[in-house]
Amino acid sequence: MSYTRLCSGLLFPLHERLKRHDSARLRRQLEASQWLPAEELEAVRLQRLKAFLLHVSESVPYYRRLFAEQGFEPRTRTTLADLACLPRLTKALIRQNVEQLKSMSAGRLIRYSTGGSSGEPLVFFMGQERVTHDVAAKWRATRWWNVDIGDPEIVLWGSPIELTRQDRIKSLRDRIFRTRLLPAFEMSERRMSEYLVTIRGVRPRMLFGYPSALAMLASHARASMVKMRDIGIRVVFTTGETLYPEQRQTIEEVFGAPVANGYGSRDAGFIAHQCPAGSLHVSAEHVVVELLDEEGHPVEKGQMGEVVVTHLATSAFPFIRYRTGDMATLSKQACPCGRSLEVLGEVFGRSTDFIRTRSGNAMHALALIYEVRDKPGVRAFKFVQAQDLAIELQLVTGPELLPENEAQMLTALQARLGTDTPLAIRKVEHIAPEKSGKYRYVVSYASTSGRQDAASGGPFAGESVRDGL
Repeated sequence: MSYTRLCSGLLFPLHERLKRHDSARLRRQLEASQWLPAEELEAVRLQRLKAFLLHVSESVPYYRRLFAEQGFEPRTRTTLADLACLPRLTKALIRQNVEQLKSMSAGRLIRYSTGGSSGEPLVFFMGQERVTHDVAAKWRATRWWNVDIGDPEIVLWGSPIELTRQDRIKSLRDRIFRTRLLPAFEMSERRMSEYLVTIRGVRPRMLFGYPSALAMLASHARASMVKMRDIGIRVVFTTGETLYPEQRQTIEEVFGAPVANGYGSRDAGFIAHQCPAGSLHVSAEHVVVELLDEEGHPVEKGQMGEVVVTHLATSAFPFIRYRTGDMATLSKQACPCGRSLEVLGEVFGRSTDFIRTRSGNAMHALALIYEVRDKPGVRAFKFVQAQDLAIELQLVTGPELLPENEAQMLTALQARLGTDTPLAIRKVEHIAPEKSGKYRYVVSYASTSGRQDAASGGPFAGESVRDGL
């Protein structure tokens, strides 16, 4: 038996059992259910939804009261679309009703918090069921790429939660499962050179991290003429931020491996992951995704809407029709891989990744990014939009950026925004990452002004599968 098989088949399941997670059995179930015919999978999901809602109606004070007020009876529900009878859950509602959202029959609950685009933390709780389902779903998605727990892995990550857990037990566990954490907070040239040496020494089968950090590392390897294609990396898992096309291209070219993007958040859970055929599959067995317009109505497949999530493994602290603040589309096409799990067409990121113009339009970050990226002399950049819609472009520049090039860039940006939206360039020495270690190209404080409460996290703000949650 290979060491990877020993880890995947014995050591990690034992590790999970000690944590009271039944993730190994559940992963096997998920690997079977993903091939069910679509109508059979839909029937399974409806059955689980009804059981979940019934349990919530009996044990969670907040929903027991809400269901009574709405006249909502879980036993009479016949389709997943019946969820639309319930109001959406926002971060503000969770903050106001934290204790009432706890199930009276819940066992041990784990306290979590996430900062949010407004900076005000959201405190919520998870039970063992939610953690187990997220671990199993991530584990299944990992195995789609011919890698498994026990294969050497490098994690380029920056969440304070993960970086403060470096105790003896976690260090021992990481050595057993052959994972190595590299902090994404400081991405200086010296530090990135050290990381490249480490990666070449470890020869990992997979990389895992933020798209921005992995793209920066790949660009540094290319500029330093350090070869990374010959060390046996099979897949690069990205999550935690919007993955832009140029980032995917750079990472794949430098590391010689496909990029598999994941989507979800610490609060909403593990929502979707990319398969080798290129589709972003929803973890449909325990996640119901709705895409809604600003009035809360469903959008057609192929049209952009806000991602609203019901997680069927959250009976201890329910997330029912939870507004993530992220924007996405549902694909019209089935995936050629044969899995019946529904497919997200495209994830555009959180609502704060959209710029608002004075004419009332919402413009995705890419429209501005294309006018700045790869321009000579632009080392780093960030767009920041204030509540009054004025935009500041922060630039870290080199001598290659000539005044006439800067003027051309400003003209092109203003043409996209319109002359009535103020735009100014400010030269800076350094652009710091977020507190989590992520880098964001666009932050708009105007985007959330008309929304109830946009969620944080964006594309999956979680950990690699062996870390769980």
